[in-house]
Amino acid sequence: MKVKYKRADKAEGPLLIMEDIRDAVFDEIVEIEMPDKTSRLGKVVQIDQKKVVIQVFEGTSGISLPDITVAFTGNPMKIPLSREILGRVFNGIAKPIDGAGEIFSTRYYDINGRPMNPVARVYPRNFIQTGISAIDGLMTLIRGQKLPIFSGDGLPHNELAAQIVKQAKISGDEEKNFAVVFAAMGIKHDEADFFVKTFEEAGVMDRVVMYVNLADDPVVERIITPRCALTAAEFLAFECGMHILVILTDMTSYCDALREISSAREEVPSRKGYPGYMYSDLASLYERAGMIKGSKGSITQIPILTMPNDDITHPVPDLTGYITEGQIVLNRALYQKGIYPPINILPSLSRLMKDGIGEKYTREDHPDLANQVFSSYSRVQEVRALAQVIGEEELSDVDKSYMEFGRQFEEKFINQDFDEERDIFQTLDLMWKLLKILPEKELTRINPSLIKKYLRG
Repeated sequence: MKVKYKRADKAEGPLLIMEDIRDAVFDEIVEIEMPDKTSRLGKVVQIDQKKVVIQVFEGTSGISLPDITVAFTGNPMKIPLSREILGRVFNGIAKPIDGAGEIFSTRYYDINGRPMNPVARVYPRNFIQTGISAIDGLMTLIRGQKLPIFSGDGLPHNELAAQIVKQAKISGDEEKNFAVVFAAMGIKHDEADFFVKTFEEAGVMDRVVMYVNLADDPVVERIITPRCALTAAEFLAFECGMHILVILTDMTSYCDALREISSAREEVPSRKGYPGYMYSDLASLYERAGMIKGSKGSITQIPILTMPNDDITHPVPDLTGYITEGQIVLNRALYQKGIYPPINILPSLSRLMKDGIGEKYTREDHPDLANQVFSSYSRVQEVRALAQVIGEEELSDVDKSYMEFGRQFEEKFINQDFDEERDIFQTLDLMWKLLKILPEKELTRINPSLIKKYLRG
């Protein structure tokens, strides 16, 4: 039942402040009716005795306080969901923007979903093939995992996200039950057009749901966007039995919106002005990924964030790293060499990779092969540092082979065209081909029986 009040007392940025309000509930949705009969939505974000602070999704600009009617609905924000959301594009608060009409459903779903109960979780096992060698071979994405991409301003994380959406596949007969939920926060119009155009040209739009908050949309919407996307993912995964890949970009824009709203609410700031509860707020999003006992579906997350000044110790990547199961780190030096995707494999890892690769999942040689390539590329960095001191001509023959391995590895393995898709077997065969550059005695992390079968065979 709605409770209506005829006026508000104060407006500050995205916040509306009302005095002498009884029976308001934290997180409930508020409808604000304008004099021209249009309406805006808001959410109760703070209650101090009879004082209520309302966060207005569309912002408070243009609101004349004496002329509005504020209605407290008594309910949290809910969105209609059905299988018809596949192939659709919505704004940041789940309103259709593709001209295909409203979503009709008999049920509305609360967007404030709860993190999965650890006791009810199923341990992730099967891998998701992205078609990108650096990810599939060395930091394999496991179904039900949360694996963020740490990028920087100007690096091609948007292209990488689009390529993953185009190419991502799961093994076996379940492929037809695979879909992608794509949430974009604070992106520019041309970036939004790029994503839609890329998905349509690749013929994958019918298995993609998009929630788009543009840079000129209200900042407050950015707080809602990932929650709408994850609610849609939970519906498709646990009620429709589908395997869902959720891509969230850009989480730094989300955290900046969180900081702006926290500042407007005059909360005590923490590191770099971000609110002290940002860790738990991010966890409430990331922990909605996984698999549940008794359900056929799964939710896998790839959050993408840009590190200000490429600083991996910045609060956003730092806190994200505590919650997620690894990270994929993009490198500016590789990008300047013309390598795409510029993935720096040494600080990148997938903590669940070891449980989703090998004989039952990819191929028997995958674990040893990945360990050897990591080890060899790590040695390349040491040899390059030595070559800068004494010159490449003075290196030993073994060290020269490592220099050649490093060059070939970056140019032929990491480097990959935007439209090039490699399956897991092509990736593993390419890794063996590159290891042939090194003397066989250097391959100390691979079982001799595998060397005999794949290297000499």
